Amino acid sequence: MMVKVIGLIELRDEGAFEQYRSQVGQTVELYKGSIKNRGSIADVFWNELACAPFSTFVELEFPSEQDAKTWANSPEYQSLVPIRSKAMKLTLFSIGI
Repeated sequence: MMVKVIGLIELRDEGAFEQYRSQVGQTVELYKGSIKNRGSIADVFWNELACAPFSTFVELEFPSEQDAKTWANSPEYQSLVPIRSKAMKLTLFSIGI
């Protein structure tokens, strides 16, 4: 089953974000994934779950949940976590389609 991985992002450091963004796509591709969409949040209509504020999002796609998990825990992606932590706060989750 194909899986989408959605990231809700609150930017903290634009320079670190550009550094992270320039490298993360290569790690996604190594694990059979692709970046489908990136963008800014136009409006939040409801926030009944009291999510932290976020201003941008990313949508990734993987052939399976296992591919997505393998990518998220891969050494290539994990090496970017320190840059990511400086660049943003992130909520990342997967959905099966």
